[in-house]
Amino acid sequence: MTTPARPINRHHKRPRGEGQWALGYREPLNKNEENKKNDDGLNVRQRIIDIYSKYGFDSIDPADLRGRMRWYGLYTQRRPGIDGGKTAILEPEELDDRYFMLRVRIDGGRLDLRQLRTIADISNLYGRGTADVTDRQNIQLHWIEIESVPDIWERLEAVGLSTTEACGDTPRVILGCPLAGIDGEEVLDGTPHIREIHDAYIGDPAYSNLPRKFKTAVSGCPAHCTVHEINDVAFVGVVNERGEAGYDLWVGGGLSTNPMLAKRLGVFVTPEQVSAVYGGVIGIFRDYGYRRLRHRARLKFLVNDWGVERFREILQTEYLGYALPDGPAPEQPRGGRRDHVGVFPQKDGNFYVGFAPRVGRLSGDALHLIADIAERHGSDRVHTTVEQKMVILDVAPDRVDSLVAELEANDLRVNPSTFRRQTMACTGIEFCKLAIVETKATASDLIDELERRLPDFTEPLTINVNGCPNSCARIQVADIGLKGQLVVNDEGEQVEGFQIHLGGSLGVNAGFGRKVRGLKATAAELPDYVERVVRNFEKQRDEGETFSEWVQRADEADLK
Repeated sequence: MTTPARPINRHHKRPRGEGQWALGYREPLNKNEENKKNDDGLNVRQRIIDIYSKYGFDSIDPADLRGRMRWYGLYTQRRPGIDGGKTAILEPEELDDRYFMLRVRIDGGRLDLRQLRTIADISNLYGRGTADVTDRQNIQLHWIEIESVPDIWERLEAVGLSTTEACGDTPRVILGCPLAGIDGEEVLDGTPHIREIHDAYIGDPAYSNLPRKFKTAVSGCPAHCTVHEINDVAFVGVVNERGEAGYDLWVGGGLSTNPMLAKRLGVFVTPEQVSAVYGGVIGIFRDYGYRRLRHRARLKFLVNDWGVERFREILQTEYLGYALPDGPAPEQPRGGRRDHVGVFPQKDGNFYVGFAPRVGRLSGDALHLIADIAERHGSDRVHTTVEQKMVILDVAPDRVDSLVAELEANDLRVNPSTFRRQTMACTGIEFCKLAIVETKATASDLIDELERRLPDFTEPLTINVNGCPNSCARIQVADIGLKGQLVVNDEGEQVEGFQIHLGGSLGVNAGFGRKVRGLKATAAELPDYVERVVRNFEKQRDEGETFSEWVQRADEADLK
């Protein structure tokens, strides 16, 4: 007897691909991928120069306006007057203003005074005096009109700066220690390796169509100031068993709505190998990264699915053509803060002076003032940090006191309170189309109130304020992370507020903040809430215990 044929399942489909080019899935699977296939984002520059700057905002192709212009650091900013409740409801064209945010990329955070003054001039001429230092060492300007962009580019490029790939699905700014080359305790100076990566890959069409953004850090800083744990790729300075300085390689870090910490590949990368290894990692992301769903298009998802062993094998066999030796893990970070605020000696006998602008908010005039103060005290270098701070380098010993006095007199704090020093805020609803609540003014007011209420509190405590769930201000790894949302107050009104994350940290015990059920506060309630939880910490902490460590063991009642 013959076996009857199995019925044909006419609904059976080939397993859906994730849009990985290396596996043959080259057809665009969403609108973003289609736009990138139609035209590389780098090509928009000439259209801005030849067409859009001459014929104005209404001449801009929508695919360029909300897509490719990001390849040159340009985002439309939020139209004034649109409240946070409409952020997720309105169409993009309803949220768009006719002005742009412009991001100036500052690789390694390195600026000389000519560059700083150029940014200040652009701010005052074209950006209504706006200037924010970001937590990725960039400076962002607002109120930029498309007609002004070619002149802005000429001014920036004349002093060695650019906006190329400051945004978009590209290799964005390369983080580096602002003290690279001058810190006597650094493992090695990452400056030449940042420059090599920049020159080899930034603006190269071979790497300008990635599944999503790609964040990089390269540093030998003993304080681990470049937060390598939350970058797509990070080179962390180490010394191997033969006493050679090189890098430990980390991949797959990132926050946003699905946070993951980067993982060590366990390899030792020599300084000469950095550029090639970087090319291998970004090549894996380009070729194997998930492109079908945009919320899964970051490298962290691929690393999480593959694991470090497979990632290392693919890197070595398909991209490098040689094996990397095993290497040591980094030493634990030096000190309790990673921001370089204060006065410290350089290895050449001079000093650097780190100071804290208020939540990164400055202005064109303030940038000019900082440049003038630095110049009056013999410095030609002002660097940015990943904590929205700045550092003046190369100050002679006999000029330090007068420099500090002048900075302090202009509200640029060299000896700030914990709250001024360690509160960060994203752009917020003032300019950002994704935001739900205001952040910069809220955070600034919170600092003032906490300084008044808790003048003697000196323990490290990070307070990170974010206007939406996307974590530009790194809420999940803050001691107190505030995620903007609309909440209901005691009168039953819907107002601006925050979901509260507690006890996040990087470094020795890296981990994400604890979410306590129902723990929210209106913006007006924040000072009361933070004061209450800080006082509970002060009363209950053990000797040497950090806020993050206390949160992990505290009763929920003491966290509310």
